[in-house]
Amino acid sequence: MVPPSRNMQKTILILGAAYGGARAANLLANGLPKGWRVIVVDRNTHANHAYILPRLAVLPGHEHKAFIPINNIFQLPPGTEHPHLTLHAHVKAFNPKFITLSRAFPEHGITTTSLEYDYAIYALGSLVPDPLNLWGSPKFHGTKPESIDWLKDNQNVVRKSGSVLVVGGGALGVQFATDINALYTDKDITLLHSRRRLLPKFDEEMHFEILKTLETVGINTILGERLDLASARKKPPKLNEKGQRVVRTLSGREIAADLIMLCTGQRPHTDMLKDMNPLTVNPEDGLARVLRTMQLCTWPRIRDVEELGNQFDNATLSKSKSQAKESTKAQPTTPYPHIFVVGDCADAFGAIQAGHTAYYQTEVAARNILTLVRGNAGPLEDYMPGLPGIKVSLGITKSVYQSQGVVGVKYDGVEDMHAAVVWPSWGAKLTPTRICACKSC
Repeated sequence: MVPPSRNMQKTILILGAAYGGARAANLLANGLPKGWRVIVVDRNTHANHAYILPRLAVLPGHEHKAFIPINNIFQLPPGTEHPHLTLHAHVKAFNPKFITLSRAFPEHGITTTSLEYDYAIYALGSLVPDPLNLWGSPKFHGTKPESIDWLKDNQNVVRKSGSVLVVGGGALGVQFATDINALYTDKDITLLHSRRRLLPKFDEEMHFEILKTLETVGINTILGERLDLASARKKPPKLNEKGQRVVRTLSGREIAADLIMLCTGQRPHTDMLKDMNPLTVNPEDGLARVLRTMQLCTWPRIRDVEELGNQFDNATLSKSKSQAKESTKAQPTTPYPHIFVVGDCADAFGAIQAGHTAYYQTEVAARNILTLVRGNAGPLEDYMPGLPGIKVSLGITKSVYQSQGVVGVKYDGVEDMHAAVVWPSWGAKLTPTRICACKSC
């Protein structure tokens, strides 16, 4: 094994520079005492603004707005000299004391691919469905020009397709279907969803409003039928007399379309945690087990024990539940008090997987790290999820939202979905022109 690179300064690693990672970088870099540094590692040269990627994979003219420069992610006062770093690399392995990178950075004193750390925030998000998977090609390297070209290629595929089948009635599938319909009213669009209800984690009124919009704009909606994935992956694909691909549902219904968009299958990017210690990851959903402090743990919570009940006899199950309850009453412990997991990777007590939840979870994690670094004797802060909230576009101008238990409709949408509003979270400013002004282009 290559000896880990070690700097005289103590190191806090942030894995992932998206919504949660950016907030952590800002809080930590501005709050740490001397002798500490923050290192942000991301496989991209920029942060992907995931919420607008579906729109810009259909609508041309705003591609650069989805990829936010991270060169000012720490947001320190102008002219401040600091030891903090952003590294463009893959994390190949995660260990309790060090990570393995895809390359060394000798220009920063990191002379090997192994990098030691004192604390880590694991914010690597989810592996996304194919229609948003920029990393689907082995030739992709995570640069902004490549990402812009990827969006343009997808726009061309959509433009050339006379009919589209969108599989999956979550927010991603609904947005793709309604955006394509708004831009190309002559296309035949079908939305297929395996459940009878759209967005089941939210109020039923959300389902009815979305369904009403789909019917109004003429999108064919099929609910309660699951795609037979074998028919979608068949090589060569089955074609009809028009040259359209033909797939079928498990009930035997055949659906033909020029383009099939599989908007399902998102899963947390926790494989490296599982490789480090399988007990840190819930095998049922792939989410990392965390305490309310957002620290990684191995002890299954009461819910996990109940879900695994069929695998144990009654005596073992009763004992496990009792131990889980006792660990909840007492101050929970973990073998990994220096590792925090946030966002889509974390089993965060019912919190939905979304950028805003990652943001707030990361605030808790960062403040707890600062408490530990400073040696404060008080208890760490607990994360308490709020009510589920979401906003789903239903075409260019219309959207439906749920906030604080209230469901409503807005008609204030714009083409780029107000992309400029989020750029300052990375210390960046979006220029008003359509020509990207960032140096990474």
